Amino acid sequence: MISISMRHLRYFEALAHHGHFGRAAEACSISQPALSLQIKELEETLGAPLVERGTRQIRLTRLGEEFAARARGILQAVDELEDLARASHSPLAGRLRIGVIPTVAPYLLPAVMQRLVERFPDLDLRPREAVTQRLVDDLVEGRLDTAIVALPVSEPSLTEHALFEEEFVLVRPLHEAALPVPNSETLRTMRLLLLQEGHCFREQALSFCNLSLPLSRDMMEGSSLTTLVQMVGAGIGVTLIPQMAVAIETRSAAVSVARLAAPRPSRTIGMVWRRTNPLAGSFEQMAIIVGAVGLAGAVAGASAVPPDWHLS
Repeated sequence: MISISMRHLRYFEALAHHGHFGRAAEACSISQPALSLQIKELEETLGAPLVERGTRQIRLTRLGEEFAARARGILQAVDELEDLARASHSPLAGRLRIGVIPTVAPYLLPAVMQRLVERFPDLDLRPREAVTQRLVDDLVEGRLDTAIVALPVSEPSLTEHALFEEEFVLVRPLHEAALPVPNSETLRTMRLLLLQEGHCFREQALSFCNLSLPLSRDMMEGSSLTTLVQMVGAGIGVTLIPQMAVAIETRSAAVSVARLAAPRPSRTIGMVWRRTNPLAGSFEQMAIIVGAVGLAGAVAGASAVPPDWHLS
């Protein structure tokens, strides 16, 4: 008789997701040898290999791919049963896995976590920072409960709840502070510093400047807004950042900040979660708190931008 435990399923699903024993073990908060032993035990129970073990990464066998898909569905169903029970008693208590995109996390997450824990002291928040597509995939597959992202994400299985709007502002070297603010057409001719591929903020900046791929070699990329702003301070180019990032990112860089000419680029920040999640009503409560914190941050960021009297 085959005996497969929920622990086996969770460990194998983590391994299938990360494609690496070390990273999967870290995600499961166990040692790598312990994880390896559990996977080997599962394979022995099934009587067939689930993974091909390489020196750097693993590959799933055909059985492993099918098993991972079934395991993911089972785990999601079990999690939703647990959420259903929570929703009938104390919905905003216990573990809550929340994802946040990198261009929001450093500026919003600390205050959001503080407010949520104050309001719901029994809540065990488990934040995860990742780009939008990764968060959406994790939500759909049940690895996250909710996420804070730029809308829309256009995933039919997810509910989207708008929180607040914020503008993008221009960051230039300090010695350019008195110059007229360039419009989108002029920006196309300048050395524009962008986030690396995968960041939705990158695509929004490209859209505003009406730039299409492939980009010229004169374009430069960074892994974070911090990197971009520091590069601007070094005189390498100009960049766009969201309002909420202004206070933190510009305090230690020799840069000037200006609002762009109308129509100004902006984004909508929102929360998303699975339509089938029993905690949907609780997420609506959370959204009120997150939205209030985010709106305050966006307003504070706007106040740090000089008046736009010198727009061209």
